Amino acid sequence: MFKRKNIFRPAWSLLLIIYLASSCTQPREKHAEADAPEETVRLHAYGISVDSLNVHRYSIQKGDNLASILAGFGFNGTDTERITTALSPLYPPSKLQIGNVYATIATPDSTAEIRYLVFESSKTDFVVVDLSSDTLKVYPDKKQVTLQRRYIENTITSSLWNAIIEEGASPLLAMKLSEIYAWQIDFFDVKEGDSFRLIYDEAWIDDTTFVDIVSIEGAIFTHRGQEFMAVPFTQDSTREYFDAEGNSLRKAFLKAPLDFYRISSKFSNARFHPVLKRYRPHHGVDYAAPTGTPVKTVGDGIVIEKGYQRNGGGNYLKIRHNHTYTTTYMHLSRFAKGIQKGSSVKQGEVIGYVGSTGLSTGPHLDYRVYQNNRPVNPLTMEAPPSHPVKPELRDSFMVVRDNLLLQMDSLQPKG
Repeated sequence: MFKRKNIFRPAWSLLLIIYLASSCTQPREKHAEADAPEETVRLHAYGISVDSLNVHRYSIQKGDNLASILAGFGFNGTDTERITTALSPLYPPSKLQIGNVYATIATPDSTAEIRYLVFESSKTDFVVVDLSSDTLKVYPDKKQVTLQRRYIENTITSSLWNAIIEEGASPLLAMKLSEIYAWQIDFFDVKEGDSFRLIYDEAWIDDTTFVDIVSIEGAIFTHRGQEFMAVPFTQDSTREYFDAEGNSLRKAFLKAPLDFYRISSKFSNARFHPVLKRYRPHHGVDYAAPTGTPVKTVGDGIVIEKGYQRNGGGNYLKIRHNHTYTTTYMHLSRFAKGIQKGSSVKQGEVIGYVGSTGLSTGPHLDYRVYQNNRPVNPLTMEAPPSHPVKPELRDSFMVVRDNLLLQMDSLQPKG
């Protein structure tokens, strides 16, 4: 039989009397309370009726582990082992992270008997340990998430990041926009006076806790006086973004294989090599970035080479995208997990990490593009576009586009 535990250790009986005499609400010293308020007045918490129970939340501190947390609640070694064994498949002890929230749901009387333990693995996901009966039960669940639609617009005076924050929005929007316009706009080159208008959906818990940017439902970005519209539309069961005429914003290749970088050396037929101290062709682009920076494949393809060149590219990968184009990624510190010769990769997938292996003076990525086996300049090449909206779906797309424009115009501040 599983014996439910009180929130206080039996050895503390004398201290408990003093404690109860002074306060019934003081948090326990062993567990640091999270910033979230107690949910004693809520009808339900974590999908459990708590109108006659107390909910206390705590956050995982440095040095905490599952055994120490359970011991702090007074569970003996046998019960700790049983709970750990039952919990591990759903929430392995190794996944506990500093700052994660866990909770007790206990009786409000002087015994403070724990009926449930809850361990949150993310803002939305949690695992419940049910101690309310003689049978130990463990099950996963999710908090209810609601979507809130937002509209913002602004003109850039310093950076896109700052312009979005000025509107009270999450800076995650800057990343989302850079992904949508990855080929059309170089976001390292946005100018003062560029502007944006966009509609997006946010996920919230109880309308009080922000979870994430779910999707951008439409955008117009003005860069150097030119408008770039992004209209989400689904065809062939795939949702992607198109311009106002129905052309895909996703090209066959991304503009760069890194999100953040500095170009340290450009494509050249006669570059002075920093190691060999002589002029030789450099048929690629060097992107300087810290060691460990994720490297992404610029397009869908198959890994046709994976190896090491001691006096050349160090750890390198070569990817064939189609019968015309291949790309090479050199001087990697390591390869991404699962990347092997013959692996299929998708555009934007992490394939390795920036390093300085091989003939190199510092961490960077040497990125090369070959068209029909001939090197081409990645910075000036015109990559082929992805498929536009199909003719038979064009009327449906135009309805979506026009409705988006009407919605954006209706949300635009007047005056």
